[in-house]
Amino acid sequence: MRVLQLGPYPPPHGGVQTNLVAIRRLLRARGIPCAVINITGAPESGDEAVYYPRGVLPLLRLFGALEYDVVHLHLGGNLTPRLLGLAAVCTMLPGTRSVLTFHSGGYPSSAEGRTARAASLRGAVFRRFDRIIVVNQELADLFRRFGCWADAIRLILPHESPTVTESESAPELPPHLVAFMAAHDRLLTTVGLLEPEYDLARQIEALPGIRAAAPGAGLLIVGSGSLEGELRALIARSPASEHICLAGDVPHDQTLRAIAASRVFLRTTLYDGDSISVREALALGTPVVATDTGMRPDGVRLVPIGDSEALVDAAVAAMGAPRSPRAAEGTGNIEAVLALYEELAG
Repeated sequence: MRVLQLGPYPPPHGGVQTNLVAIRRLLRARGIPCAVINITGAPESGDEAVYYPRGVLPLLRLFGALEYDVVHLHLGGNLTPRLLGLAAVCTMLPGTRSVLTFHSGGYPSSAEGRTARAASLRGAVFRRFDRIIVVNQELADLFRRFGCWADAIRLILPHESPTVTESESAPELPPHLVAFMAAHDRLLTTVGLLEPEYDLARQIEALPGIRAAAPGAGLLIVGSGSLEGELRALIARSPASEHICLAGDVPHDQTLRAIAASRVFLRTTLYDGDSISVREALALGTPVVATDTGMRPDGVRLVPIGDSEALVDAAVAAMGAPRSPRAAEGTGNIEAVLALYEELAG
């Protein structure tokens, strides 16, 4: 069996990237060839069998040149016409079985998601996939509204204990991050794209209030995105500016090291699915404060979306909470994906 995955490949390290890499790691550990085609404009990683076509023709040439039995497309965020077209192409490749994982847990409640119906272009494309993997029941219901065959939809929940042991053997963090972390004994860390849906301005604006109750607090923001300039300007205007570090992209293993060393992990979003970074923080024993999306795992302190006062109160309370024991690592969800591949490949 040979597998071709398409999706965002790190850097940066988001939830979709983490899932794709975990699947690739398990396949290669089992001796199963797995190539990846990156579908974003991210810089090349240099990793073996990871391809970065810049345009439609190079992508089509790769489809013709690579050998595979299963093609697995990972989609997250908004479903643009370009991505829907790519999805259609993935279902037309001769001699292959096609799998789609739709990672956008908040899509069913979006304006687009509420218009889902079988008699639509989206429905026609999705019904061509041999299997569709969803991460929550709302997405399963969504694809049924698109007219997808019930047996083709597979609900594979994120594992309660992601693989987080890399943090123990990761290279040391860069000196400026080590210095920032050493200067703040009540470190709050957040990981995500610097995009509007992550509501990072609220965290920046909340930090002075958090520091009033916990003077040693500092905020470490890991990630990159279109709001970087705007957020840097907001930080510069903050009375707590010297206690906020906008770190940019940080390798995943090092990010886990930072989360493990933090007093609190923050996840503020305007809409969100079942965040892998939240589960990673819980598995590392770090208290988590997150906005309530209806999809958070047990053990998270929930705050209403857009409620700055509740965010301050929850963060301060979480700093005084004891750390939980580290969870044993697990790959149950990735094993389920591998079993699905084997089912399709016969």
